[in-house]
Amino acid sequence: MLRLFAPQFLILWTFVAATVAVHYRGKVRLGFWRQITDHSTLMAPYNAVMYLFSAVPNRPILDVSMVPELEILRQNWTTIRDEALSLSAQGQIKAADGYNDLGFNSFFRRGWTRFYLKWYGDALPSALARCPRTVALIDAIPRVKAAMFTNLPPGGRLVLHRDPYAGSLRYHLGLSVPKSGGECHIVIDGEPYAWRDGEDILFDESYLHYAENAANEDRIILFCDVERPLTSKAVAAFNRWFGGHVIHEAATKNEEGEPVGRLNRAFGSAYQVRLLGKRLKAWNKAVYYAGKFLLFGGALAGFLASAFF
Repeated sequence: MLRLFAPQFLILWTFVAATVAVHYRGKVRLGFWRQITDHSTLMAPYNAVMYLFSAVPNRPILDVSMVPELEILRQNWTTIRDEALSLSAQGQIKAADGYNDLGFNSFFRRGWTRFYLKWYGDALPSALARCPRTVALIDAIPRVKAAMFTNLPPGGRLVLHRDPYAGSLRYHLGLSVPKSGGECHIVIDGEPYAWRDGEDILFDESYLHYAENAANEDRIILFCDVERPLTSKAVAAFNRWFGGHVIHEAATKNEEGEPVGRLNRAFGSAYQVRLLGKRLKAWNKAVYYAGKFLLFGGALAGFLASAFF
């Protein structure tokens, strides 16, 4: 007899309801199978709580004034730009050395590069040494939990995706941006935005978005995760704990000797399985997909079996 109210099914119903809410949020959606396997499905119950208690409107692009502390970054954008350009000239805004950047690994294949300033904790030692003025400005805003310089070079493109964690909002400040109209832009839930030097945007990165640079110049910006304002102090405290203890473990390094979080250390090992799967797929797609469906089918069968007496 199937126990419809067994704990396993209560968890399943929670995931299903939250995933449906995430999937139908906004105008742009992933296909069914991609949504099922997307990381936003894993985070859907947590994110649904963030949306429910959000103190800012649930819409793709937000007014930057909703987080007034960010004005200090815009006011000092030339100071930030100068340090970013110096780093870029030294080749320090770059892809990860190895498989140790879980959150952004797929972006490197499309040209996107970064230099971390902080990640849900203290500033990285390399950032303190190489761009101290920018680090001081960021440290003056406790709501900024992560920050980095990012570059999208000519021809670079980030495919349609949503970031998995809704406990933050995304802030971009244009530093050195192509001047050629809308050739370099981001599209958030179907709404385009072209970066401009010294101008900023605040948006909800858990809406589907993509970015591309069709111009012939690099696009360098300051990229920040800003703690989402919430209406409940208890939910806000839990979100702060989650960021500091879970998202923090996705920390990675700019230079050798800097600490790498446990999630990224595990990702480095797990990705070897992914590489094996890619080689198998290149050799024989039929065998690859048969193995994949057997793996997921076995997991589902085990789950359903546990729900019977």
